[in-house]
Amino acid sequence: MRKYIISSLMAAILSVTNIVAVAAESNTAATAQLVASVEQSTVNINSADMETLARELNGVGSAKARAIVEYREANGAFASIDELLEVKGIGMAILEKNRNKLSVE
Repeated sequence: MRKYIISSLMAAILSVTNIVAVAAESNTAATAQLVASVEQSTVNINSADMETLARELNGVGSAKARAIVEYREANGAFASIDELLEVKGIGMAILEKNRNKLSVE
């Protein structure tokens, strides 16, 4: 009986250890994938062309993409993402939908 209890406890401990290891590995992989996804989908508003802006940004079509590029050409590089609010047709709703996709490198 004692051997049965000890072997049952050992099996339970090993099972828990494996579950914890798999969960930790899965969590690490998911985090790495999320970071890679965010890094890949960032649009630099100081260098992106009209086609890229229109394709990658939610609520931005060709007219708004053209306005972004024209603003950039007239005023120089964007100092911050919030400066997009100065572009005609870009409001807070569009900015917030796209904030995590934008950069001003």
